[in-house]
Amino acid sequence: MHSGTHWSEESVCAIGHLPFAPVIPATYHKLLSTPFAPMEIRIYYEDTDCGGVVYYANYLKYFERARTQYLEERGLSVAELRDGGTQFMVVHAELDYRSPARYGDTLTIDTNLAAVGQASLTFAHVMRERTSGRVVVEGSAKLVTVDDNLKVKRLDKPTLAALQGPPDTRS
Repeated sequence: MHSGTHWSEESVCAIGHLPFAPVIPATYHKLLSTPFAPMEIRIYYEDTDCGGVVYYANYLKYFERARTQYLEERGLSVAELRDGGTQFMVVHAELDYRSPARYGDTLTIDTNLAAVGQASLTFAHVMRERTSGRVVVEGSAKLVTVDDNLKVKRLDKPTLAALQGPPDTRS
């Protein structure tokens, strides 16, 4: 998934809502997707700050991995979508830090599709420490669909159906 492109208020208003309302996974009463098995992340020394606590920005990378897994478990390849002229770009991300994760911990990430627009998706993430189940971080990311020229485009029906469907368990 691509980031770093500045979106004007005009382009975002055309596909979503401004100002962005906080998106906290715990507030979703009905998620649009069937959850898959949580993704696991082991915390290595490289993931932490000098105090042995996970550096805050790394959670965004972990959520990115979980979204990619979410797509792959539904038969969607980021590379194939890109080659077909469809890319996803993050336009809003939000995290709520609940408790620290430390070197040596194993975390699980639950990822669900929380909202779908004509050209946007919002994913909800909850990260927990595997052994205790303690919530470490909750967050969300709103992505827009763009073409090769980075122009907003609608999601096609087959991709929408795959995104909202259950994981493929045939592997």
